[in-house]
Amino acid sequence: MDTGSDSMSQECVRKLQLATREKLRKFNSLRGREVEGGEFWDVVVVTAVDEGQRKAYELQIREKVNRKELPLGIHYKVFSDPPGSKIGNGGSTLCALQQLDDIYGKALGRQRVILIHAGGFSQRLPSASALGKIFTAMPLGDPLYQMLELKLAMYVDFPSHMKPGVLVTCADDIELYSIAEDEHVWFDKPGFTALAHPSPLSIGTTHGVFVLDSCENSSHLEMENRSCLRFLHKPSIKNMHDCGAVCKRQSGCFSEFVYTDSTYYVDFETVKTLLNLLKELEPLQCEIDAYGDFLQALGPKATIEYTSNTANVTKEERGLVEIRQKIFHHLQGTPLNVILLNNSKFYHIGTTSEYLFHLTEDVALRSELGLLSSPFSIHMNENSGCCVMCSVLDPSCTVGAGSVVEYSRLGAGVSVGKGSIVSSCWVSPGLSVPDAVFMHSLCVNHQDRAGFVTVAFGINDNLKRSVEAPAHMDRLKLFECSLAECLSHWGMENEILRFSGDSPGCSLWNACLFPVCSDQQSSFSTSLEMLQAVLSGSTFILPKDTKMMSMQESLQSKKLEEMLRFRMGLHTDITQRRLNS
Repeated sequence: MDTGSDSMSQECVRKLQLATREKLRKFNSLRGREVEGGEFWDVVVVTAVDEGQRKAYELQIREKVNRKELPLGIHYKVFSDPPGSKIGNGGSTLCALQQLDDIYGKALGRQRVILIHAGGFSQRLPSASALGKIFTAMPLGDPLYQMLELKLAMYVDFPSHMKPGVLVTCADDIELYSIAEDEHVWFDKPGFTALAHPSPLSIGTTHGVFVLDSCENSSHLEMENRSCLRFLHKPSIKNMHDCGAVCKRQSGCFSEFVYTDSTYYVDFETVKTLLNLLKELEPLQCEIDAYGDFLQALGPKATIEYTSNTANVTKEERGLVEIRQKIFHHLQGTPLNVILLNNSKFYHIGTTSEYLFHLTEDVALRSELGLLSSPFSIHMNENSGCCVMCSVLDPSCTVGAGSVVEYSRLGAGVSVGKGSIVSSCWVSPGLSVPDAVFMHSLCVNHQDRAGFVTVAFGINDNLKRSVEAPAHMDRLKLFECSLAECLSHWGMENEILRFSGDSPGCSLWNACLFPVCSDQQSSFSTSLEMLQAVLSGSTFILPKDTKMMSMQESLQSKKLEEMLRFRMGLHTDITQRRLNS
């Protein structure tokens, strides 16, 4: 890269940092106070996968409002998907719009709504499974931010420049952008209006890609409003070239690039179209994608061909093609406007490795958001390359580089290795957590009283990978050992291992590997001993009648109030110690 473009990119970074800090400052000024009409969203909607998750989210939002961590005087709503089949984030969008219509009626036409998709069990970041990824702690702010605050902060300028309608976004990504001082991102056009970010072609293969009316990148504006001819969902690089999606620039980090998707706005008239579409599709019985299935129907060059392409579908379901065709015919001809954010960044924090990287190693995100190493915590060395949030550590503890400790208590002499996650745990004095492991404690209902389960996995273990029967469990890897080998270290026969749930598949997610204990500390130390036996090649035998649970089962029987009470105890303890110091 030449020095001219290097200084240009440094200027872009500086602008991004300043714009992001200003959004955080503005949002912080709204936290805990009644907002004026037009100053913020009228309604904040968070989606949940089922009734249990809905109650969990409502309880946490209520507590956040009571602690004055969110703007006050607006409506916070949590809507769950209907029971039965999985309906995807597209189905969730349609059902949430219907619930908004049921509540507000004609008044919905005057509301500015943000709809955050937060349903799902977060199998790739299990520390977020019990309480929800939208409530994942982020290392900034006082009081400490969670993803919910960060999403609201990054979009804090949108509501005052949008017509009534709905902004649709996801819970596990962050978009940062800067625009010229005298400009605003306006959501005031009919149809859909999507934000677009310049990205290398490799990123385009796993995202949505916009085909613009012209790919001439003549201007060096930070923001441009363009119309979009069509939308490609996870296209191949050849397909991007063939469809005219690839843009070229004279300088910068990549000479060829595409504009990829993140968040989009739907005006109120189009909301009504989507409500009519739901009537035609009900009852929803398969997964609909709010990006691939809605946006591919838009723009003058959209064709019906995509409806029969199920290559990018996780699970092909009967009737999906027919449903896509109905969506296409309903939305065909609806405009797709695109706001090109030429100085923007898109971060995804949906997996354990992304979470660790962005919170401990990612210098760019740290400087853009002003991330801290130990926000709202007691006794922590600031410069050890780790991240400690809302936790109480004895001064003699050590936490390795690249590790995250959140909502935990660590006793004297505890050490945490490198690249590990310790979440919602109470760790007894002197224990050592190895490198590259994930440990997370849950309070569960066991025989009508509170019990505790600490799940332990390798950071790179695949919890979703499934085999058809227990006989094939040697194909499942836990801490880089076969599951059968792990059982031998615990003196368990393969036949004894139970897999929870109704589905025929066997995975680490539903393998009943973790003992239920009467208190949080012994739960952690027991699971740690099991883990250390596997890593050291030794044997650790559990008492004969120990009840074992899976991650899946622990979530189904979680005692939410107890888990939140533990967090609240940490919050009170830290606040008290701060006052006394």
